[in-house]
Amino acid sequence: MASDHALNPTSQSLTQDPVAAEPIDPSSAKREILHNLLQEAASFNLSNTSSLLYHAYTSLPHSSPSHHVNWAGFYTLDPTSPHTSPSLILGPFQGRTACQTIAFNRGVCGTAAAKKRTVRVHDVHEFPGHIACDERSRSEIVVPILRHWKVVAIIDIDCAEVGGFDEVDEEYLGRLSNLLSKSCDWAS
Repeated sequence: MASDHALNPTSQSLTQDPVAAEPIDPSSAKREILHNLLQEAASFNLSNTSSLLYHAYTSLPHSSPSHHVNWAGFYTLDPTSPHTSPSLILGPFQGRTACQTIAFNRGVCGTAAAKKRTVRVHDVHEFPGHIACDERSRSEIVVPILRHWKVVAIIDIDCAEVGGFDEVDEEYLGRLSNLLSKSCDWAS
């Protein structure tokens, strides 16, 4: 398990320069925390990774919009859905209850799954067809997990702030997707 220091940016080393005693850019803290998350996730399953994601984001400095993550988890490919009409089923997560099934091309999750690419939404109220499981969510990022060019799952993270995610999230969540694609036992 990660040390408390590794995922806790409230410690002085992540939020203050000890010499200048000035706050460090929240983006730097985010990079460090997400880097540590990748190292920890290599030995975790999806359940533990969803917890790690949620707590990593909520431990970011309060000045970071990403600190206000209110849902982090996974949807996996429904093995019972027809090949011509695939859907995702709710997997491990942290946060309020969520939709149990999402069809490809529906909402942010279904769009990312159908397009096989990351979808980052600045304001979910402006995304056509957004599925509002938690009315507090204002921004969202969804990263597909591909195995042999087939979507096996998606990483879904919601934030209670508009603009909660940026290119740093895309980079590290993309790396996490690649890691999970290789380290988890996906049914073929």
